Amino acid sequence: MTTTPPLTETDEPTARQQAVLDAVLSLMVEEGDQLTMTAVARRASCSKETLYKWFGDRDGLLAATVRWQAARVRAGRYDRPTLDIATLRDSLKGFAETWLTVISSPTSIALNRLAIGHAASRKSNLGGIVLANGRFAIGERLRPVLEAGREAGLLAFDDSETAFRTFFGLVGRDVQIRLLLGDGLTFAQDEIARDATRATDQFLTLYGRPTTARRA
Repeated sequence: MTTTPPLTETDEPTARQQAVLDAVLSLMVEEGDQLTMTAVARRASCSKETLYKWFGDRDGLLAATVRWQAARVRAGRYDRPTLDIATLRDSLKGFAETWLTVISSPTSIALNRLAIGHAASRKSNLGGIVLANGRFAIGERLRPVLEAGREAGLLAFDDSETAFRTFFGLVGRDVQIRLLLGDGLTFAQDEIARDATRATDQFLTLYGRPTTARRA
């Protein structure tokens, strides 16, 4: 086994590494708990030595996979000094749309089911990996948008974590738990867009300053 350091949290995976991470996600959907480095190497057409070189070990590979999946959830671009309500609303709505798209995907459902099972049985640290590189990382990604909105006088809240959790709940509602428990919910992109718009408007009603809520 090589001692080359694994891919770090701040590294952007190369196209070849992205293909490996996508292979991991597809194997999770197909095989669930039977995921092995050998199976990944076979599916991705690379050697196990390459996997160890890039990701360190199985936990490193899983962490990189979770980060790759969570990286799809992003707020829209904005210029902090000139942030206005329209741009803030678009950023929040963009975040909501991408998050709903990710959590309703078969790969995300399989990954989260596996993580929950491992957390309950203490079989591995996959639950902690998903929590740290999924939910917590996504929260850190949106928090600057919320704080920029507060600095611009568009939002009013005391604690950004509480504000984020409120938005997270408005967006997700009971969708993720129903999917994890086997509900056959399906979402077309226009449905996701409508849900994201509704959650954003509800959030701005709760946390927007009076003039913000009217302009939104």
